[in-house]
Amino acid sequence: MWLPVLGLLLGIAIGFSSNFTIPEEYSNYLSLAILASLDTLIGGIRAHLESAYDELVFVTGFFFNIILAISLAFLGVHLGVDLYLVGMFAFGVRLFQNIAVIRRILLAKWTASRRKK
Repeated sequence: MWLPVLGLLLGIAIGFSSNFTIPEEYSNYLSLAILASLDTLIGGIRAHLESAYDELVFVTGFFFNIILAISLAFLGVHLGVDLYLVGMFAFGVRLFQNIAVIRRILLAKWTASRRKK
């Protein structure tokens, strides 16, 4: 369960320590892919806390979300419409919903443990 979080932290550390730059024309793709991957990561944490985590669902959802997000942005570029904003909105809403559910689960577990004492 903590392997994705470790991978995220390792990726951030490598990113900050390297001198690699992303061309500006790819910034929309990258930002959408990062948001889609964060949505999947937070969704995996939520599923784990709800005891519904499935590794196959996590891995396939991770790649499917990223491919869908990048495809949407690519289609938008060719149509001349900023469709990446639709993906940003959708993944952003899901991300905050999952964070809210995680917060509620953790608060419920914390209050239950305090009541037992």
